[in-house]
Amino acid sequence: GDAAAGAQKNAMCIGCHGIENFKTGFPIVHRVPMLHGQNAQYIAAALAEYKVGDRKHPSMRAVAGTLSEQDMADLGAYFESAGPRKIDPPAATTNDPAIALLNRGGCQSCHGANFNKPINPAYPKLAGQHADYLAKQLGEFKSGKRDNPIMKGMATPLSDEDMKNVAAFFASKAAPAGAAKTKD
Repeated sequence: GDAAAGAQKNAMCIGCHGIENFKTGFPIVHRVPMLHGQNAQYIAAALAEYKVGDRKHPSMRAVAGTLSEQDMADLGAYFESAGPRKIDPPAATTNDPAIALLNRGGCQSCHGANFNKPINPAYPKLAGQHADYLAKQLGEFKSGKRDNPIMKGMATPLSDEDMKNVAAFFASKAAPAGAAKTKD
């Protein structure tokens, strides 16, 4: 993708994703995910899933439905190159219940060191992401609303409290070292 072209195509994205702490009410109230600094391939893949209906969200399906594969690749390149949005994360915590679950689940084996360097660029960076968004996604994997056998296997044994603890732990982690520390 072409980051400069993506910068020209992101107007519909920043209407939600560019507003600090913007929340959506579908299907539950949660903050929209931060896209800045996310892997380009992950963003393009997520947009493609929304376009065909594999990921469910009416607004995202409508937006993605207007995009070509090139548009998706350009938007992915733009958000990856923009560096992560830096919001003030919750205070770092040892969060012992979450650490035990993460060690048991082996989350770092896919999402990488400090959860911000996935082994595959199609996997999301989790560090610093909104906890309520991450908990919602774990719930969707558990329920089968999101179809990913590996993540379903990881999420199924988790209670709602476990998902909140794990999500809070990811949210408390720092964005990748050397990343831009700007607020937009």
